[in-house]
Amino acid sequence: MPRQQPSSGHAAARRGGSRRAPAQQSGSRRAPARRGHGGRPPGKKRFIDYPRHNKYSWRRWMPSWKLVTALCLTLCGSLMGAAAIAYAMVGTPKQDLSARQENNVFYWADGSQMAATGGEVNRQIVGIEQIPQAMQNAVVSAENKTFWTDSGVDPMGIGRAVWNMVKGGETQGGSTITQQYVKNNRLNDQSQTLTRKVKELFISMRVGNDLEKPVIMAGYLNTSYYGRGAYGIQAASRTYFGNNAADLDPSQSAFLASLLKGSTYYDPAGSPEIDPQASPQANRARAEKRWKWILDEMVKDGNLPAAERAKYTKFPKMRGRTQSAQVSGQIGYLVRTAEANFLNSSDKNISAQQLAKGGFEIHTTFDKKKVGSLEKAIKTVYDEHIDPKKRPKEDTHVQFGGASVDPKTGEIVALYGGTDATKHFTNNADQTGAQVGSTFKPFVLAAAMRDGVRKESLGPEQGPSSRTLVDPDKSTYNGQNKLKIRDYDGSIWRDERGKEWLQVNDDNKTYRNMTLREAMERSVNSPYVQLGMDVGIEKVRRAAVDAGLLKSSLSGENVPTFSLGISSPSAIRMAAAYSTFANNGEQNEPFSVTKVLQKGEVVYQHAAAPKRAFSTAVASNVTDVLKDVVKKGTGKKAALDDRDTAGKTGTTDGNNSAWFVGYTPQLSTAIDMYRFADDETIKNRKFEAMFGTGAQPKIHGSSFPSQIWHDYMTEALNGTEPVDFPAPEDLGAEAVFGGGAVSPTPTPTGTETATAPPTETQSDTPSSTTSSLTPTVESAEPTNPDKTCQGRNRTCDSSEGASATSPPGLSGTSPSTDVSIPGTAIPALPTATEVPLTE
Repeated sequence: MPRQQPSSGHAAARRGGSRRAPAQQSGSRRAPARRGHGGRPPGKKRFIDYPRHNKYSWRRWMPSWKLVTALCLTLCGSLMGAAAIAYAMVGTPKQDLSARQENNVFYWADGSQMAATGGEVNRQIVGIEQIPQAMQNAVVSAENKTFWTDSGVDPMGIGRAVWNMVKGGETQGGSTITQQYVKNNRLNDQSQTLTRKVKELFISMRVGNDLEKPVIMAGYLNTSYYGRGAYGIQAASRTYFGNNAADLDPSQSAFLASLLKGSTYYDPAGSPEIDPQASPQANRARAEKRWKWILDEMVKDGNLPAAERAKYTKFPKMRGRTQSAQVSGQIGYLVRTAEANFLNSSDKNISAQQLAKGGFEIHTTFDKKKVGSLEKAIKTVYDEHIDPKKRPKEDTHVQFGGASVDPKTGEIVALYGGTDATKHFTNNADQTGAQVGSTFKPFVLAAAMRDGVRKESLGPEQGPSSRTLVDPDKSTYNGQNKLKIRDYDGSIWRDERGKEWLQVNDDNKTYRNMTLREAMERSVNSPYVQLGMDVGIEKVRRAAVDAGLLKSSLSGENVPTFSLGISSPSAIRMAAAYSTFANNGEQNEPFSVTKVLQKGEVVYQHAAAPKRAFSTAVASNVTDVLKDVVKKGTGKKAALDDRDTAGKTGTTDGNNSAWFVGYTPQLSTAIDMYRFADDETIKNRKFEAMFGTGAQPKIHGSSFPSQIWHDYMTEALNGTEPVDFPAPEDLGAEAVFGGGAVSPTPTPTGTETATAPPTETQSDTPSSTTSSLTPTVESAEPTNPDKTCQGRNRTCDSSEGASATSPPGLSGTSPSTDVSIPGTAIPALPTATEVPLTE
C-alpha cells in the first residue's frame, strides 16, 4: 500500500514543531493527541486567556498585549479608587495637637535626677500680616519657587524620596512648603518612613485644597524650627536679632530662611558637640554662602530690587547663644554633651527638633561627685591666680576645659565646660580649636613601636617586613636645637617655598643625643619631629585615630610639626585616647548616655564595642615611658602620692594653649588652658598668648594644668585602692639612630656630660623675644665636624649641630641655608595657624 502523505501542517503546529508526522496505516486507530511542552493540551478558550489558548512552549506563558493592557488599566483604576477613598477619609488634623511639649529628664550615673529641660515651647504665633513680605519671598526663593501656584504636592519629589528609601540611600524630606508644613506641624511625625510619606501626600493634598496659600505660609513659618529652641518666625526673630518678626529686613529674612535647611549646620554659633563639622567657623561660612545665594535668588525671582540687594554686603549681626537658667553651672554642658551623644548614636533617626519637643528619659554616665571635684579644682586655681582686673592684658579671656574617662568602659564620668553654661555657652570640654602641643608625642612613640621606621632605600609606602620597630630605651635621636629635619630617605625636608626646616626646642635649649624615653621626659622636640618623619606622618595619624582621636580633628598636612600637636582634638577625646594606653591597648569609644526611654520604652541602649588598637606590648611600653614623665620629667607636679601615674605635658608655640593629660589604670583625665575671647559674634577670633598670665612668665602644661589635674585626681580617686600598671612587655624592637645620632657600636663615645634638666621646670622666664612670642636662636660652632653618622646610613652634616659629645645647652651653627624659626619667617603651613615649638 502506498504511504500516506503528511498532513498540510496542522499536526506539526499542534506539536509546536516543524518535524513531519509519521504516516498512518489505512484502518489503523488514530494516535492520541500529543501534549505540548507547556502542560495539558489546549482546550476551550477562556475569558481570561492565560495560559494562552492554542500556544505552545514558552509562548503559552507569554501574556498577550490585550491581557497586559487590561491588567494595567485595572491596577490604575484600583489605585485611583483607593486614593479617592483615602482622600475622602482623610481629615485635616488639628494644629494645636502637635504643639504639645514635655520635659526631657536627665539622670546622674547613680540614677538620681540631674536636670529636667523643656516643658514649654518657645513659640508665639503671629498672623500673616505680621510676617514681612521679604521673609515670605526669602522662603519661597530658597525652598519652593512655585509655592503660590502649585497644588501643594510634588509627586516627583515624593517618588525620589520613596526610591531612595527603598534603595537604602539618603532620605529626603517633603519638597514643597505645603508638604513641609504638613510634616512639621500637622503630622506630629518626623520619621523617614514610607507610611509617613503616603500619609503626608494625602494630607498635603487635602490641606492644599482646604486652606488658602497665605494661611499655609503663615502656618509653615510659625511652626518651623530655627534652632536654639526657637519654634516659629517670631521666636526666631527675637532669639537671633532681638526684634519682632514684623521688623525683619530682607537680609535678616534671608538668614532665617537659611536656617530652615538645618540649624545644626547653619547657625553661626555652631554645634560641634553634635558634629565636629558643625564648628562655629564652618557654620558661619555655610550660613554666609547660603545667605548670599538666597538674596541673589530673590533678585532673580523678581522679589528683591537689585539696588536694594546691593545694600546687603555684610552678614547680619546677631545675638549670642544663651542657655536656660534651669541648666546653669556645669549642668548645661553635661546636658548638651548627653544630647549630642544620643543624637549621634541612636539608630531611630531622632532629630534635634524631636529631642527639643521632650518626652525622653536620658540616663548618663556623669558622676556627680567627680563633676563637682573637677569644677572645684579649676575654680580654685582660677580664683587664686587669675585676676582680669589686676592684669587686664594678661588675664582676660582665660579659659579652662577638662574631661575624665573610665578607661575600662569609655564612660565620660566628669567634664568641665566653662564657668557657667548660661554665661559661657561654648563647651570647653569639647573641640575648641586649642592645639594640644606635646601631649601628641605619645602617639608618635606608639606608631614607632607598632609600625616601625622605614628603610631609606625603599619607597615611602613600606610594609611591616621593611620596617624596623623602635625600642624607646635602645634608640637614640639627636636632641640638637635647630636640627635640620630630613625625610625618611635622608633627603632634607623642605616646605612649599623650598626652605629647609630647622626644628627648635623649648627656649632654644640643645641636648646631647638622647633616648626616646629621655626625649619624652624632657619634652624635647627635635627627636620626635624626626621620628615622625622616619615612621611616616600617615602612620602617626593612624595611631592617633586608633587610640580614639577623631580624624576630623587632626591636621591634614603631612608636615614635620604634625608630630608636635598642631591638631586640636577635644579634652574629651584626649582623655579617651590616653585611656587606650591605660586600658593596655584596648580602645573604647567615649560616651555619656547609657540608655534613653520614651514613654517607658527603651529607644536607645549603649552597646560596648571595644577594639584592639595597640598590642599590650606597645601600650605597656608607652605607659612606662609616660610614668617617667611624671616621676622625673616635666609632669612632676601631677604626681599622686599613693599611686603610679602616667601623663604628658603640652604647650604650643606662642604660648597659646597648655595641657596636661594623664591617667591611672582607673581614670584618664585631660586638662587644657588657653585664652580666647568669649564672644561668638566676633569674627576671626584668635587664641591669645599667655605670657604673664596668672603672674607666670609663661604657661606650660606643667604649671596650672598639672596642678588642676593633680588636685582633681587626688579627690576623684580618694577611697579607691591603687592599681598598678602592667609591667612593660618585650617589644621585639631594635635600636634605631635618627636625626644624625651616632651609633655607639662602631664609634664608642667618650664621657658624656649630664643631660639638661626638663625644660618645663627651668622655664621660669620667657625668652628674650617675649614681645614677638618667639625665642631667639643661639648659635655656636659645632664640635667634631668630621664625625660621621652611622645611624640609618646617613652622613653627618656639620651644619646640623653638635655631635653626641656636645655639652648640654650648646647650640649648633646656623647654616647658610637656614630658615628663620616661627615668628620671623615661618615656613608656610596652610592648615596649621600656629606651629607648636615648645615642650
